[in-house]
Amino acid sequence: MKEIKTTQALGQLIRETRKSQGLTQEQLASISGTGRRFVLDLESGKESCHLNKALKVLTMLGLELYLRQKGEHA
Repeated sequence: MKEIKTTQALGQLIRETRKSQGLTQEQLASISGTGRRFVLDLESGKESCHLNKALKVLTMLGLELYLRQKGEHA
């Protein structure tokens, strides 16, 4: 499990996962029902991205998002 504390770290994880799966930004946008510009913004760590769209992208990449109380062990 990877700890993500910034939008930039989330974007980096998304970019790395997309590339490891051999997908272009256009392909990821298409299968996740978003636009290429959104994927570009998400990968660059833009802070104003829509959470619902970001969750769709994560799902399409086979990633899951877990939240835990600060100080709680994973």
